[in-house]
Amino acid sequence: MTLRMMSAVSAFALLTSPALADSFNRIASFPVIANMAEGEDSVRESSAEIISASQDGMTVIYTDSPLGVLGLVDLTDPANPQPKGNVALNGEPTTAHIIGNRAFVGVNTSDSYTDPSGRLAVIDLDSGEEVASCDLGGQPDSVAVAPDHSFLAVAIENERDEDLGDGGLPQMPAGFVVTIPVSGEDADCAKMARIDLTGLAEVGGEDPEPEFVDINDAGEIVVTLQENNHIVVIGADGQVASHFSAGVVTLQDVDTARDGKLDFSSEITDAPREPDGVKWIDSDHFAIANEGDWKGGSRGFTIFRKDGTLVYESGATLEHAIIEIGHYPEKRSKSKGVEIESVDFARYGDTPYLFAVSERASVIGVYDLTDPAAPDLVQLLPSGISPEGTVAIPSRNLLVTANEADLGEDGAARAHVMVYELTQDAPAYPMLTSAGADRLIGWGALGALTAVDDQPGQLVAASDSVYSSMPSLYHIDATQTPARITAQTVITRDGAAAQKLDIEGVTTDGEGGFWLAIEGNAAKLVPHALIHVDGSGEIQDEIALPDELLAHQRRFGAEGIARIGNRLWIAMQREWGDDPKGQVKLLAYDLDSGEWGAVRYPLEAAETGWVGLSEIAVQGDHAYIIERDNQIGDAARLKKIFRVAISDLQPAALDGDLPVVAKEEVRDLIPDLKSLTNGYVVDKVEGLAFDAAGDAWIVTDNDGVDDSSGETLFWSPGKL
Repeated sequence: MTLRMMSAVSAFALLTSPALADSFNRIASFPVIANMAEGEDSVRESSAEIISASQDGMTVIYTDSPLGVLGLVDLTDPANPQPKGNVALNGEPTTAHIIGNRAFVGVNTSDSYTDPSGRLAVIDLDSGEEVASCDLGGQPDSVAVAPDHSFLAVAIENERDEDLGDGGLPQMPAGFVVTIPVSGEDADCAKMARIDLTGLAEVGGEDPEPEFVDINDAGEIVVTLQENNHIVVIGADGQVASHFSAGVVTLQDVDTARDGKLDFSSEITDAPREPDGVKWIDSDHFAIANEGDWKGGSRGFTIFRKDGTLVYESGATLEHAIIEIGHYPEKRSKSKGVEIESVDFARYGDTPYLFAVSERASVIGVYDLTDPAAPDLVQLLPSGISPEGTVAIPSRNLLVTANEADLGEDGAARAHVMVYELTQDAPAYPMLTSAGADRLIGWGALGALTAVDDQPGQLVAASDSVYSSMPSLYHIDATQTPARITAQTVITRDGAAAQKLDIEGVTTDGEGGFWLAIEGNAAKLVPHALIHVDGSGEIQDEIALPDELLAHQRRFGAEGIARIGNRLWIAMQREWGDDPKGQVKLLAYDLDSGEWGAVRYPLEAAETGWVGLSEIAVQGDHAYIIERDNQIGDAARLKKIFRVAISDLQPAALDGDLPVVAKEEVRDLIPDLKSLTNGYVVDKVEGLAFDAAGDAWIVTDNDGVDDSSGETLFWSPGKL
């Protein structure tokens, strides 16, 4: 069969349309730590991994392997999820499903790779008690429940030791699948059946490692053997009905090097799919998520018929769409790119939807699957860090994701459960995309913003040190919804891409070029500096900060730059060695005389972590400054815009007493950060500019999707 892939025109229409007939939008973000009891150590690592829902859709449960618990969330009001607590499981939970008022949980109790064990725990959801248990005879991974609730299927992976023999197969004991009949809310452990999968796969056939299972309406089981790169279909009679290799994929226009730049000019040849998640679409088709493991991963998903006929291959199309919204994880280029982890499927009204979960890009691809041979990408949803599983609740027009990454203390992001609703509202995300540009433009880590002179809605952003091998300016047309990156200008020195630049501020020079504020890092031999580039991005001049300042330098330097007449004003993020506690400098550089001066700016007090400056921009008679803490989510307390009268910006000599300017609060940004996409509050509000119409524009830095959800918020609060 000829494969049909999503066209570039389709992707462009998706991301530039002002509204869709039906769209999923996030309505709530539930932090997993909310399920901990009062007095528990909430700094401990927790997680939300595989998630499922009750039949009425009012409760979701998720597995939390770091804590060894099953987490429960009340979704009676989906826009305001409530904690229902954790149930301890005396082992590592892997997958759980609800039948009636009981949860059936696969629990790994293995002592070692060579002595795997596990059980199916049956939990009463009212009491939180384990009321029954089945010894599974090995280490369970995925659990599936038949649509009619008549039986369960469990993939007994008996996973390998990745550090042994380069992680290759075989590593015994072999895995298998078990089925367990269910009567009402009771599992009949005595009638558990074991299904042998040895001798089927070409790769490690004597050591099958089943990863994920799903069951269709006919009672047929599909199971992925990820490390074996194989797929098995088990008939309703419990016998192997068909099996076949998951095959290989060749990918064009991908980034294959972890090198600090977004370069999509390489090819991956014959990559084994090595599927993880699998989901039936109907009685004849299923989709697999090609995450990859020890040898493969093809960065997308595939649809097969159950007889092994290839129906659709996404290739690099989903990854390309993810690149365009700034979610590409460059540090994963050498490995598996966006890494599609799992898939889900459900019919909402008359529309069948497939959900493809990108673990590393923290994105959910939403496809209209009316034609399984031609899936239509209709949305990309932002998620928390590292989504692991999803559950569709079409009866309530809801989709819920479990996001497993928990970055722990120091104000970092925690694991979340996120809730989306299907309505007729326009998609709230993405707010910025490069879709429709003449070529594929990757972007991210936007730490600076400026307006283009005399052109309303036209702005330029700059990437920071995440892409130090290809520092770039991105030209933004904000008159469209979502705003569009129309072009990329690489910063060059002698015609080649400049290296090791951490651009944290940008402003126009009034003549078609730009001044850049470079945050230095002495440990990495990167100097604090101002750089002047022409319209093509070629460096024309480089000005180091004066020695009397550098004698007191610290890591956190220039974070914004603005031009007022013949002076450049630079916002220093945090105190240096010669600053009083709670005060930072606004540096001034005279473009005519080359003289330096400064004033002091008083910081708000930090409740937790630190407080510093992120940006400076000019509008009318004032300089506007972003001041923020480094906290995320519920811990965030300060993300504000203040302003200083330009008449107060009278720089004094650096070797004398510096005047302290007065500041006025203009806008608290935390309500914006909470309501724009109903995610958790991000820490890095880093760009502010006023366009030629006087409208303010704000952008957040997504850290290049490194320990970040990858979300870039870009919006205008209007005139300040």
